[in-house]
Amino acid sequence: MNFDINSTPLDLTGEKYRDVPYEEKERLFNEIKADVRFHDVLYGCYECGVCVAACPSARFYDFSPRVIAQAVAREDVELVYTLMNDSIWDCSQCFSCDRCPRGNSPGGLITLMREVAVKNGLETAKEALEGYGRIIYKIMSTGTQVSPDMLQPNAFPDWGHHVNEIAENLDLWRRALPPETLHTVETGWSVSEKTIIELYLIWHMTGVMDMIKEIDEGLFMILQDVMEERLEDAGYDVLFDE
Repeated sequence: MNFDINSTPLDLTGEKYRDVPYEEKERLFNEIKADVRFHDVLYGCYECGVCVAACPSARFYDFSPRVIAQAVAREDVELVYTLMNDSIWDCSQCFSCDRCPRGNSPGGLITLMREVAVKNGLETAKEALEGYGRIIYKIMSTGTQVSPDMLQPNAFPDWGHHVNEIAENLDLWRRALPPETLHTVETGWSVSEKTIIELYLIWHMTGVMDMIKEIDEGLFMILQDVMEERLEDAGYDVLFDE
């Protein structure tokens, strides 16, 4: 995500994406509204600014959960498309905005907008998620989150010199942790084969793999090979690219 306090102000005119057909923008907007969660996250905006005052992202750069809620409530298709490309990825998804007196959840609305952006393969979604490919691979191939071997200077440059000390002593740190972690640096902890298979089937049946294919086909192909082999060994005949 972009935390540049000097970033270019958000274009609210719609000029930036004037080459995108209105019909395409409207299709994406209707896809957002068609989500079963839509009416639970947006009721109407009082323009009180409580969501902005509570939002940590709004403190550092040009981001406003109120603008997003207002644009969707007014059904401003042009502005919603601009926000889907230039603003929703600045949200930290902390849901501090849920203190809205009207009962809106701008964070929940942004979740829907992000999902539509990902499902439809918007270039800005690909750019925003590019840095998360390694984490996604680790989670979906092993069932665990960030693993110790990912704590490297090139992956976390913002940690400063401290990350160098961690990277150089991973084996030592792991031996100091409880044995349930198996003292490995490749995975965060041990996940049962049954759980892994269940996760693979869920990701296949709910369309998660299709979403990944839209964003990063290379990552999709790697995960596909890992999952299909594991599922085949477990007696399942699943092809993720059907």
